[in-house]
Amino acid sequence: MAFTILLIEDDTSIFQLIKQQFTKWDLNVKQPENFKDVMHSYHEINPQLVLIDIQLPAYDGFHWCREIRAISNVPILFLSSRDQPMDMVMAMGMGADDYIQKPFHMDVLLAKVQAILRRTYAYAEEGEKDEYVIWNGASIDYASSTVTYQNQTVDLTKNEQSILRILLKYKNQIVSRDDLMRELWDDERFVNDNTLTVNINRLRGKLEQLNLADVIVTKKGLGYMAIIKDVS
Repeated sequence: MAFTILLIEDDTSIFQLIKQQFTKWDLNVKQPENFKDVMHSYHEINPQLVLIDIQLPAYDGFHWCREIRAISNVPILFLSSRDQPMDMVMAMGMGADDYIQKPFHMDVLLAKVQAILRRTYAYAEEGEKDEYVIWNGASIDYASSTVTYQNQTVDLTKNEQSILRILLKYKNQIVSRDDLMRELWDDERFVNDNTLTVNINRLRGKLEQLNLADVIVTKKGLGYMAIIKDVS
């Protein structure tokens, strides 16, 4: 399958470099026609992954991340020269799947993009049978990436869904951080450890919105565990 990537980057040299390198791997890279109306290009292109810079003309990358997340769970990866930890926290909190600081090594960027594409679209190709499960009274629909409980529904990002799927695969068993990172990103050398923490906390926050607090517990020094509570 040939994937299309929307690269929201106004630096022409960076855009051309990424496009040139990604084309060698059968990745089709597109750029918005108008940075004041990125969503028009998004709808026209219908990408399988979005790369966003923070500093852009008219509106910043955070704005476009919010706009995209309002309608889609497509994977989003930030590229930015800004090195403040809060920028990464904000990006992940808005639903981004990863954050890479400029200048970056092209091999690292390509590895991250390929890993995100594999884990995002492999499930659909595998045709797994457990696309709908019940956990602690909540209905988890992997096909729509949602969790519903007591007539309330929250949307999950691809990372959040993948983490939940892995934890539920080993219900009431501890899954180490290293095992989670290996399953999520294939090669843990390309993983920022803080990224996992942000995604876990964000997943917990969404479950708490559904009054499902403390269903994912931390075992200090060991990892995480999805528990089954008595909901009778």
